[in-house]
Amino acid sequence: MGHPPLEFSACYLDSPDFRERLKCYEQELERTNKFLKEVIRDGNALIGALKVYSLAVQKFSQTLQSFQFDFIGDTLTDDEINIAESFKEFAELLQEVELERSMMVQNASDLLIKPLENFRKEQIGLTKERKKKFEKDGEKFYSMLDRHLNLSSKKKEAQLQEADLQVDKEQHVFFESSLEYVYQIQEVQESKKFCIVEPVLAFLHSLFTYNNLTVELTQDFLPYKQQLQLSLQNTRNHFTSTREGLEDLKKRMKEAPLTCKLLGQPTIEGYLYMQEKWALGVSWMKYYCQYEKEHRMLRMTPMEQKPGSKQGTLQFVLKSCVRRKTDSIDKRFCFDIETMERPGAITLQALSEANRRLWMEAMDGKEPIYHSPITKQEEMELNEVGFRFVRKCINAVETKGVTTEGVYRTVGSNIQVQKLLNAFFDPKCPGDVDLQNSDWDIKTVASALKFYLRNLSEPVMTYKLHKELVSAAKSENLDYRLGAIHSLVYKLPDKNREMLELLIRHLVHVCAHSRENLMTPSNMAVVFGPTLMRAQEDTVAAMMNIKFQNIVVEILIEHFDKIYSGPPEDNAAPPVPPPRVATRRHKPITISKRPLRERPIFFGASVEENEALGDYEGFARVRSPGEKPTITRPPVRPPDPPCKAPPLQKLEPKAEVSSGGGPGEVLPSVVASRTKFFETASFRTGSSSSPQGRLPSDES
Repeated sequence: MGHPPLEFSACYLDSPDFRERLKCYEQELERTNKFLKEVIRDGNALIGALKVYSLAVQKFSQTLQSFQFDFIGDTLTDDEINIAESFKEFAELLQEVELERSMMVQNASDLLIKPLENFRKEQIGLTKERKKKFEKDGEKFYSMLDRHLNLSSKKKEAQLQEADLQVDKEQHVFFESSLEYVYQIQEVQESKKFCIVEPVLAFLHSLFTYNNLTVELTQDFLPYKQQLQLSLQNTRNHFTSTREGLEDLKKRMKEAPLTCKLLGQPTIEGYLYMQEKWALGVSWMKYYCQYEKEHRMLRMTPMEQKPGSKQGTLQFVLKSCVRRKTDSIDKRFCFDIETMERPGAITLQALSEANRRLWMEAMDGKEPIYHSPITKQEEMELNEVGFRFVRKCINAVETKGVTTEGVYRTVGSNIQVQKLLNAFFDPKCPGDVDLQNSDWDIKTVASALKFYLRNLSEPVMTYKLHKELVSAAKSENLDYRLGAIHSLVYKLPDKNREMLELLIRHLVHVCAHSRENLMTPSNMAVVFGPTLMRAQEDTVAAMMNIKFQNIVVEILIEHFDKIYSGPPEDNAAPPVPPPRVATRRHKPITISKRPLRERPIFFGASVEENEALGDYEGFARVRSPGEKPTITRPPVRPPDPPCKAPPLQKLEPKAEVSSGGGPGEVLPSVVASRTKFFETASFRTGSSSSPQGRLPSDES
């Protein structure tokens, strides 16, 4: 079962529900930390205790078998399903060979122990430090807030203003600590999917490669290994694009936390103190309140239960709201409400003057509230000039940049991009720009095209169909997935469908040259997924759906001919298939027996080094229960992972090539055959000529 995303807006409210979700993340973090300790401990035992090798393998297998990944979101991609089941596949493979003796490679500790220790000490350790700061700042803020609310309004104005400034300062510090902690704990949850699996994957290869008795089994494992490598790479790409969006959302939340309210949530919510009169005096009880303006419903959850009492959530229908005069009560920031359920007025105390204004505005209080309007940035439109601009950009890219390495992923100069857009969309002479001119390089043209698409008043694939498209991408049924997207494309407005067909046809043409430009449909989808179908809400949950947006664009590219051959016969999506269940019975993946041109695949080596040994051919990609089609993919060059295991053998660099206008990158030589084992297995080696390293991330 996946954990619900922690919204940055919830950091400002600090509600009980937010604390409960955060507690679930902390428990999962502790469980992961405990799991890492066990893996590291068992790995060291395996390396140092060759005499009890088979027992250590069995224990290590059981540890992997018992661990279950938890993910953020309600649905997993095919790659995440593969990653989630990978430990079970590893465990089954270990159990088959646990009776056989094998040798440990000399760098086994570097492949497994060091990356996991680094992840545990650096990532999990950093998360725990931010947790301590979050708890410390929260305790300090609420302690100061309680003291502040007990100040008498009779005190001097200077003292009250100074107290207000201190509370605001501590609240700002606590809010920033909360944001940083929430961002860090979600990042660890996401990055562990590849930062933990990759070292284990590399270690497994070192464990079995040098055992002559397991040659046949190792060969059978290669297709699944290749499939898992691609799944890890795709997941890393999704993580990178999601992280950029989350960082931008976090930055905007720091600047204006209340402007990022989620749709469907209460109009306003937060902590209030309610005055309760007793025979012996007056007390103030703390409540977490949620108000829905549409139904004028106020829900109040008590936070301080008195001994012996079991008071539940209170619900009131609001009649009126009136600001309380300062000289009429000894408390500050008070206002009165009248409800249908209780006679007389109920006095509530807000946390500050600004907070009281927000509550009164939401409740239609008698006192008027003024807000400065938020200026809206001028938006581009999907009009004739826009179509002319897109066609000219496509023509320029296809004419002089279709084989450029990293086209559309390499970022152009912001100054040049703005200069091009201002010149083309000049109201005096729109479209009067020659993009074939040498003044405009491919990076500038490609970045300008993406900028135009991202700044449309509505994305090309529209907000209206966004949820349906994402839902289709989440389906396990491949036929339904393709059919639903096919149908939804023809529900787009005419201009949007025409623009989408123009763009996808161009992307198909660019991906056909992926051996030169390294932009496969998967890589291209990472760039154009958020561009063509961005979400209307800037939330963490929306960011987590970016990977499904990428899947939609990848399907459009791979099945362009079928989708644009004409609308579906009934012009409607197939019936909705049954949703994924949270606890699925594990089905082992059937490893293909098809030979892979008798070449070695090195766990822990880069994909470039493996590409030199032959193309990725014939691996079976398991997409859903039932039939498992065999899919052939071109070689994919991944980014350098932060926790990537080193190659099996380091050789001297052979050449230096400049990529994407950036600094030169050193090319690694291919790992050569080092033992007689590889010779007897008829493994062949070669040399790689493609540069190593990842392309610059798309930040335009």
